[in-house]
Amino acid sequence: MKIIQEEFGQINDQMVNAYTLVNDKGMELTCINYGCIITKISTPDKDGNYENIVLGYDSLAEYVKGSYFFGTVVGRVAGRIKGGSFDLDGKTYTLAKNENNNHLHGGNRGFDKVIWDASIHENDQEISVEFSYLSPNGEEGYPGNVSIKVTYTLNNDNELTIHYSGISDAKTLLNMTNHSYFNLSGNIKSDILNHSLQIKSDKFLELNNELLPTGDLLDVKGTPFDFTSEQLIQTGVESQHPQNVLAGHGFDHPFLLSSNHDQEIILRDSESGRTLVIETDEPGVVIYSGNQMKSEGEIYGVPSRKYLGICLETQGLPDAIHHPNFPSWVLEKDQEHTSVTKYKFSVATS
Repeated sequence: MKIIQEEFGQINDQMVNAYTLVNDKGMELTCINYGCIITKISTPDKDGNYENIVLGYDSLAEYVKGSYFFGTVVGRVAGRIKGGSFDLDGKTYTLAKNENNNHLHGGNRGFDKVIWDASIHENDQEISVEFSYLSPNGEEGYPGNVSIKVTYTLNNDNELTIHYSGISDAKTLLNMTNHSYFNLSGNIKSDILNHSLQIKSDKFLELNNELLPTGDLLDVKGTPFDFTSEQLIQTGVESQHPQNVLAGHGFDHPFLLSSNHDQEIILRDSESGRTLVIETDEPGVVIYSGNQMKSEGEIYGVPSRKYLGICLETQGLPDAIHHPNFPSWVLEKDQEHTSVTKYKFSVATS
């Protein structure tokens, strides 16, 4: 196994580097220390062809300008916060309203828009890049100086593990995720409508017309949101279910996981034979099927359009600070937050 470090670009005279992790089987993962962005993941298809299976850009300028959060770590808080404000211990904190009247993915300059420190770690079993960042008190309106670490680790079993940690000197909010868009066809040969998904989840969150949770958990049974058995993404995209239509004809919904570290999320592409299994200790996953992607610009040379990738964002439930019945993402002073999500890439043998 090896890690290759290269220059990727500059922002205000600060160098941004790319780190390519290569295991003994030939799987590769490339990430940069701007936004902890995963730019490429190369895995084999059923014929042994190694191809990229995530969406991204060729240049740093495109990532800086981009609005889709390709491959980024989002925070301090992933998802939407209603009204761009919250109360904590009797004090109201005001955040950037960067999506209509609401706060999204940490604000105008969230974790996805900063340059992180990076260190490389290697041993016989695995290789990793550890990104670290000190988010200062008041950044984007959040209280507390928060020391953040995000580590990407690759092993020879074609497993990527993302380990998140954070510790704050004041009570605050923290709910991070990775915002990679997966497309298992390889090199974006097709969209993700014929990908199938299976999730161990009996409940999903109802959304209002601002894509904020209403607070109601709905049963998946008898709906296009029932992924307890394998189902094509296309089913939800073509559905006239009010929640699918609301999200822009597809999915942009949080699911409450009924199991953890138990093959709870499985994405497959029968054409390429690729399978992705995700396991996490987070309470939920947001499924986003790329419904808002516009037909302008290119993604690795392929014209941008809807449904080119699917996000499987393991995290706490969105807007939890306004819903006491949701698992909390309040981080107490000096209490370390940790979270682990594992992605296992494999190929169908049939």
